[in-house]
Amino acid sequence: MSAIPASLSFLASMASNYPPFQKAVQGMAPPTGGFQFPQYSTPAGNPAVTQPPQNNAGTQLPSSAPVSIPQATTTTQSPASSPPTGTHATTSNLCENCHVRPKFVDPSTTKPHPYCSKSCANVAKQKASKLCPVSVSTSVKQECHARPKRVDGTRTHDYCSKSCAQKAASHSGPQSGINPNPHGKICTCQIPGCSKPAHKNTNGSMGRYCGLAHKSLAEKACLYCRKVQKLGDRHFCSSACADEAVKKGPMLLEMSEDHETFKSVEAQFKTSWRHAGRPCPPVRYIYKIVSDKASLDKYNTYRDTVEARGQFKANGRSPGNENRRWHGTKRECQLGDKGHTNFCSSSACSLCCIMKTSFDVHLWGKKTGWGRFGAGIYTSSTSSKASDYSQNTDLNAPLKAIFLNKVIVGRGYKMTQDNTSLTAPPAGFDSVLAEKGARLNHDELVVYCNEAIRPSYLVMYDAH
Repeated sequence: MSAIPASLSFLASMASNYPPFQKAVQGMAPPTGGFQFPQYSTPAGNPAVTQPPQNNAGTQLPSSAPVSIPQATTTTQSPASSPPTGTHATTSNLCENCHVRPKFVDPSTTKPHPYCSKSCANVAKQKASKLCPVSVSTSVKQECHARPKRVDGTRTHDYCSKSCAQKAASHSGPQSGINPNPHGKICTCQIPGCSKPAHKNTNGSMGRYCGLAHKSLAEKACLYCRKVQKLGDRHFCSSACADEAVKKGPMLLEMSEDHETFKSVEAQFKTSWRHAGRPCPPVRYIYKIVSDKASLDKYNTYRDTVEARGQFKANGRSPGNENRRWHGTKRECQLGDKGHTNFCSSSACSLCCIMKTSFDVHLWGKKTGWGRFGAGIYTSSTSSKASDYSQNTDLNAPLKAIFLNKVIVGRGYKMTQDNTSLTAPPAGFDSVLAEKGARLNHDELVVYCNEAIRPSYLVMYDAH
């Protein structure tokens, strides 16, 4: 008889520590002729549960008293080895790991946990740690997040494949939803084709490359293949990469923030932001704009003509007196946002139209209604002035877009007073240089020929 009080004490412990047993204990009759532990039937196909469940505080039922826990629903479940699927899988109150026991309900909040116990929670966590963490359906195959991480015999990588590693790196960031450093482990080097872990800095933060060699490569990499250093001040490592990029043009090539071209364009954006009382916004993304061959050929022919006439190289200037100038315009799509590099089809989206076919002087006046120096294409060396003309149709868009263009200045005619009747620069000149002063707070450069300008870079920066 000494076993009965001990059993009653154990049952009371069950009722206080595991809520599903409270009703069962309240409805039990006093034992007669010896205590019999209450028996509950298991669902069809489910084996009896012998692993002792835990409550939220980690209290375990005695391992000497295996229990079959009653199901909270009467719907017949599939075996534990085959988790429920379909609509029932999203609405079942069964543990998401074992699919046998009901989810633990916290008495203080009455909210169910995903698992029946800490044991199942730990098992589920261990399973997840072995799976590829990439799970963005818009950029990664749907079956990913179910494939195991790649093991090469010496270590376990963070991803199932190089493809997922590269996509995680290319889509990482605050807007992407991908953690480039999953589970606090080492990231993969961002150089295409390299699967080595990224370097860990002395302060504990993670770098983006495996070592100094690949970091140096990233700073001067070919913008097309990104595997070899570019040639000098060119954008590509070879004529093969240059020709391939132009063949696919018009297109956008995103640059790493470590790339020297990114830093050069970013520096020009910051140093030319001259509006007092308006802080310069941070640059988020920069893309190289690659025009198609026909468009480039027309621009190069015009540049050579202006150079032959003005002999600017002999005076230490660039051929045709080519310069980089800013131009703000209207954006009606998400082009330029992280992961968005495809042009939209809207004829009203000036951003996409300019990148596809360059500028068109015949569209002068349709956006602003007038021009201080007549019917031309307007640019400025002041990024903050050009930013005044950058617009988003979606007022809540977090980023704005601005062009950095290459412009053939040639011989520029300096002006400080308005002349709205101009349709070409004065005779003997190739452009108009509107200088600061009189009615202008900031400079403007105006060209009157479509072939005198091409968009070269797309810069995305904070809108607010």
